[in-house]
Amino acid sequence: MANTHSNIKRIRSNKVKLAKNAIVRTTAKTALKNGREAIKSGDASAAVEQVKKAIQALDAAAEKKVLHKNNVARRKSRLQLQLNALATKKSK
Repeated sequence: MANTHSNIKRIRSNKVKLAKNAIVRTTAKTALKNGREAIKSGDASAAVEQVKKAIQALDAAAEKKVLHKNNVARRKSRLQLQLNALATKKSK
């Protein structure tokens, strides 16, 4: 248990930050999941829209430093690769 006022305040502020960061993280993960599901469904126009939303959510998480920028870059890259594979599969 914390025994100084600054440590007690740090614990309180960390709880608030944890709650706020959880919202951003969950939003990003949900958008990413929706993007992947849209790609699996095979509908190219819906997939493009969902991937765009996922990239925006991931960028917001990186900007707020909820997710590390390299982690976000990796997730965006993999998602874009999946979308590009769908586009090439549709064009053939």
